[in-house]
Amino acid sequence: MSGHSKWATIKRKKAKTDAQRGKLFTRLAKEIMVAARNGGKDPEGNMQLKTAIQRAKDANIPNDNIQRAIQKGSGELGGANYEEFYYEGYGPGGVAVMLEMMTDNRNRTASEIRYIFSRNGGSLGESGCVAWMFQDKGLIVVEKTEGDNNEDELMLLALEAGAEDMKTGDDSYEITTEPGEFETVREALEKSGVAIAFAEISKIPSNTISLEGKEAEQMLKLIDAFEEHDDVQNVYTNFE
Repeated sequence: MSGHSKWATIKRKKAKTDAQRGKLFTRLAKEIMVAARNGGKDPEGNMQLKTAIQRAKDANIPNDNIQRAIQKGSGELGGANYEEFYYEGYGPGGVAVMLEMMTDNRNRTASEIRYIFSRNGGSLGESGCVAWMFQDKGLIVVEKTEGDNNEDELMLLALEAGAEDMKTGDDSYEITTEPGEFETVREALEKSGVAIAFAEISKIPSNTISLEGKEAEQMLKLIDAFEEHDDVQNVYTNFE
């Protein structure tokens, strides 16, 4: 797999969002609403919605909240009309940044994102300026346990289910798939009793940039600022 290990970044983000459950619920509800609007309210015929619902369940969002978000997205209940798009730019040291956005006020959001970039040593770029550095991939993380010696078995299981690759880190296994194979591989692992720590369709960078000292601190502050913004669903970078 090209790119860097994401599990340390994911754990950091999860710890932060777990402390802000209300914001996490709102973000996941928006994902469900947009997915239902784009492809209909039946998750069996709408893979985007199926994945969004699973992410919501993983975060322990109540079923009533999930159903309400589906109904808002499908038009059965009133709700904000969210627009889905990406902003691209650069962080300190030339780090590539992609922001997955969902907002009901694009003009307001644009000025706020530009301000966050500029005050943290970055710059908002043109559409397409860094997108070429990222590939859409299914990402499934399985944490290692003490005395774990099942690497070969897990890799065989994942590859037979349709996975593209598996990368072994210090404390986890990162399984990558093509987006269309993501749910198939995930379900195969779950049926085999594999405990999945994290799973989503993600953007994986083809190369990485390592920063140190002040630039690294600035980059972390930039990521934090974006993750705290209500209209930012996901932050993707090639920052090591």
